[in-house]
Amino acid sequence: MGVIKVITISKRAELAVKGGHPWVYGTEVEACPADIKPGDIVRVLSKKGKFIGSGFYNPQSKITVRIISTNANDVFDDSFWKRRVAYAIDYRLQVMRPCDFNNMRLIFGEADQLPGLTVDRFEDILSVQILSLGMELRKESIINSLIEVLRERKLSVSCVYERNDVKIRELEGISLYKGFFKSPLLKEKEQKTIAHIVENGITYNVDVENGQKTGFFLDQKFNRLAVGQIAKGKHVLDCFTHTGAFALNAAKGGAASVTAVDISEEAVTMTQHNAVQNTYKIDVVKADVFDYLVTLDKTHNHFFDYIILDPPAFSKSRQTIHEAFRGYKEINYRAMKVLPRGGYLATCSCSHFMSEELFIKMLKEAARDAGVTLKQIAARQQAPDHPIIMTIPETYYLKLYKNFVLIARSFSFIIY
Repeated sequence: MGVIKVITISKRAELAVKGGHPWVYGTEVEACPADIKPGDIVRVLSKKGKFIGSGFYNPQSKITVRIISTNANDVFDDSFWKRRVAYAIDYRLQVMRPCDFNNMRLIFGEADQLPGLTVDRFEDILSVQILSLGMELRKESIINSLIEVLRERKLSVSCVYERNDVKIRELEGISLYKGFFKSPLLKEKEQKTIAHIVENGITYNVDVENGQKTGFFLDQKFNRLAVGQIAKGKHVLDCFTHTGAFALNAAKGGAASVTAVDISEEAVTMTQHNAVQNTYKIDVVKADVFDYLVTLDKTHNHFFDYIILDPPAFSKSRQTIHEAFRGYKEINYRAMKVLPRGGYLATCSCSHFMSEELFIKMLKEAARDAGVTLKQIAARQQAPDHPIIMTIPETYYLKLYKNFVLIARSFSFIIY
């Protein structure tokens, strides 16, 4: 290991890091040696020369330093990364159910002090995504440590598939690719890209090579379960269904009927396959959800008494949040308009830019314009294998917020 270089940051960045936020932006770096290489680990000092932390340095990225430790005595060798990985795994083994271990997020980037690294476990396949240069340069040590830690805890690993095909990597100056990770700990003959998982008693086939993100969205696991718990006897409409997971949980919960809607042909096919595989009857419709709800409203169709809204993120930057607010408001307004008296609405946002306060404000405005009264039943977040760090707002992104809301027209309430 070479000598770790030192950089100096602004007072503003110092306060942010001391407050628990792990990012230092380019404009906050005040002194930096010319011989630091992108991806190096640097020691971060205050303007007065006080140690603040150590982190990955990358001048090509908007996030110039990603803090990985605030312990001045840490040595960043293989044993350090194995300890860091072990902390993440042991946390999940504590907070998740044993039945979740075959489909669980193992590493959640900054929330596990492993910035830019996401790892999901599907059966015995690990699906890995790396979004920072510093992590890319150290992935061999970290992934091999992960395999060792899992096996030490009697959790099998047959292969590791890298889903490094997202354009955000280009902002870090690293190439896009996907394929199997090669390791002396793994056998090439055991490589596979399809996993069979069971979530909440429902079976799914996960394609880690071609599925969205790392193959399957695990963060809604307990929210799907909660949706199914109040679905009995209801006519359910699952909007933006994707793989049909909410619809399947509603069917498992005893819904009288379930209709799933998505504009994607691939989503429709996946939902139909999953419904057949689990022997549930679900009507799957290929349509634009906005248009579908508008048609229901115009025809005064109040057949559905339970609507689930799980749209993609309408905003992926702070600059587009106003447009996103209007999009969320419109889709929720339309759903509220077609629900009958005493109907139920489960509504989500997966954008951390759509803050809790802003989402509540949107729901209030949509309810006012729709002429309904909302009664909150529950507010939920992402599953605990996607931990929320109180000092890192970016880790709190999923809100099945104000999720089960009771719709009651003319101020007539049904209490759940």
